[in-house]
Amino acid sequence: MTPKQTSAKKIISIDKAKKSQKPMKGRDIIVKALENEGCEVLFGYPGGTSMEIHQALTQSKKIRMVLPRHEQGGAFAAAGYARATGRPGVCMATSGPGATNLLTGIMDSKLDSIPLIAITGQVATSVMGSDAFQEADVVGATFPLVKHSYLVTDINDIPRIIHEAFHIASTGRPGPVLIDIPKNIQQQEGVVDFDVRFDVPGYKPNLKPAPQQIKKAAHMIKEAKRPLIYAGGGIISSGASEELRKLVKKTGIPITNTVMGLGTFPMDDPLSLHMLGMHGAVYANIAINHADLVIALGVRFDDRVTGKLSEFCKNAKFIHVDIDPSEINKNIVVDVPIQGDLKQALKMLNDAVEPKKDIAPWVQQIDGWKKEFPLAYQLDEKAIVPQHVVVEAQKLAEKDCIVSVGVGQHQMWAAQFWRFHTPRSWLCSSGLGSMGFGLPAAMGAQVAYPDRQVINIDGDGSFLMNIQELQTLKIENIPVKNIVLNNAHLGMVAQWEDRFYKSLRGHTFIGDADFAEIADAFGIKGETISKPEEVGPALKRMFKHKGPYVLDVKYPYNDQSHGHVIPMIPGGHTYLDTILDQKYNLREYWKEKGVVPE
Repeated sequence: MTPKQTSAKKIISIDKAKKSQKPMKGRDIIVKALENEGCEVLFGYPGGTSMEIHQALTQSKKIRMVLPRHEQGGAFAAAGYARATGRPGVCMATSGPGATNLLTGIMDSKLDSIPLIAITGQVATSVMGSDAFQEADVVGATFPLVKHSYLVTDINDIPRIIHEAFHIASTGRPGPVLIDIPKNIQQQEGVVDFDVRFDVPGYKPNLKPAPQQIKKAAHMIKEAKRPLIYAGGGIISSGASEELRKLVKKTGIPITNTVMGLGTFPMDDPLSLHMLGMHGAVYANIAINHADLVIALGVRFDDRVTGKLSEFCKNAKFIHVDIDPSEINKNIVVDVPIQGDLKQALKMLNDAVEPKKDIAPWVQQIDGWKKEFPLAYQLDEKAIVPQHVVVEAQKLAEKDCIVSVGVGQHQMWAAQFWRFHTPRSWLCSSGLGSMGFGLPAAMGAQVAYPDRQVINIDGDGSFLMNIQELQTLKIENIPVKNIVLNNAHLGMVAQWEDRFYKSLRGHTFIGDADFAEIADAFGIKGETISKPEEVGPALKRMFKHKGPYVLDVKYPYNDQSHGHVIPMIPGGHTYLDTILDQKYNLREYWKEKGVVPE
C-alpha cells in the first residue's frame, strides 16, 4: 500500500469515527480534552463566561473541581499542585476581573518555571473588541507573563489546543500557558477529532547536551582546586535530583542551593552548604566567592544570589547547564555553556568525571567557615522566638511532609532552619515573591497528596492576603496545618526600615489580628500562643488534629537578632557586606580578625 493510500484510509476511518459520534457542546469538548490530558484536579471560580464549562465539569467523573474563594487563590493552588507533583496544575476563571485576578499567579509560575494551564472564559466573539460587560484582553494582558497563549475561535481546535498547551507547559523550560475561550464557542455544538498529536515545528526544545561541552566541563572539574556546585530549581524541573546526588558523591564537591533548589540535595549531608544568597548561610556565600570553579546547574544567577554582579565570584570560572539558552550568558559570562536537559547532562557528566582526590583541603576550609558562621538564634525566656518555632515544628512533623510558605521573614527563616531532604517538598514563591502564596499553594499540594502532611508556615501579612481560602479548606475538608508567625508587622519591610531608613515606619504596622478566632469563624480549629513554653505542646496538638488547623504564634517585633532575618547581604552589595549581627558586617569582622579575603 502506498503512503497516499494509507493517508486516504486514515481520513476515511476518521470520518467514520466522526459519524459515529454524537455532537458535543464546546464546553463538553473542553472537559473531555482535559480528561484526555490526565487532568485530575481543576481549581476554578465560575462566572458569566465560564459557567458553561462548570456545568460540563459537574458531569465529569475524572476531574475533581475545587472551588477557591478567590481566583488568585485558585492560581496559587494550581501552582502548589504542580510544584508538589511535577504535573501541570489547572486553574480557571471567568472573563474580565476573574481573568485579571489570575495574573499574579500566572506570573509567579512564569518566574519559577512551573507548568500551569490557565483557562479563562471570554465574551462572545460577536462582541469582542466592543468593551462588552466583563471584557478584558487577557491574551494581550498576559503576553509577557506566559510561555504561550491561545484564543479559541473554532470549536474544532479545542482538543488540539488543549493538547498543545499541556505539552508546551511541561516540556523544555516549564511555564504557564493561557487558553482564552469565548462563551459562544463553549455553547456551539460539533463533532471533533480527539485523536490529536503535537505538531508545532517552531517549538522543539533541544534536550540533548553537546558531548564536547560535557568533556570540557569534566576536564575543568578535574583541574579545579576549589570547585563548588550551585544548584537551583532546574534540578527539580528535570527530575535530576538523583543524578545530582551521584555527582556530589562521586566527586566530593560541596554543594549550595538556591531557594528554588532546596530539597534537591539532603541538607543534613556534610557536603551541603544549605542556601546561599541575600539571606543564605554566610559560609555558602564565602565559599562560592572563594571558589575557582562554579558549576551552575539549573540556575539563573538571580540578583538575590549574586548581589553586585561585577564583584560576584571574580576569580572563578563557570560551567552553566540550563535547558533555556536565553539564561546562558544572560547575567554572567560563562566559560563552558551546556544547553540541554539537566538530567541528561548530569548522567553524561557522571560518566565523564573522576573522584576529586585533591579536594580535602577545600572541604576542610569550608568546614571551618561553617563552624565560625553557623546559622543560629538565641532563645528568649519571655517571648517566642520564631526561628525556634520552625525548628520545633520539623522535629514533630512527618518526615515526608510538604512545607509551603508565604513571603517575608517567616519564608527566610523556614528556608534557613528547615532541613529538606527530598525535591518537591518545599513550595515557595521565589522569583516573584508573592505574598498570599502560602495557604493556597499548600491547599493545592494537599489536594494532590491527601495522605501526606502539608504545613503552611506563614506570616500575618501574607496569611491575610488569601485568608478566604480557609473556607475552601473547611468545605473541601483539606487538612492543611497553618503556622502563622504573627508579629503585627510587615516584618521584612520593617526590617529594611530598621536597617536603611532609621526605623521610620512607613505603614508597616498592620495590627494584631487573632487568627484563631478568624479560623473559628470559618469552622476551623485554631489556637493562639504567646509564651515560649507553649510552643511544643501547641504544635503537638496541631499535628494530632485530623482536619485543617490554624496556630497563631504571637511574638513581639523587635530589631534584635531573632527579630531580623540574619545574615543579610544588602541589595546591590557583595558578600563582604553581609550583616552578621547588630555590631558587625563580614568585612569589619574579618578586618578585626586580621583576615584578608582571597
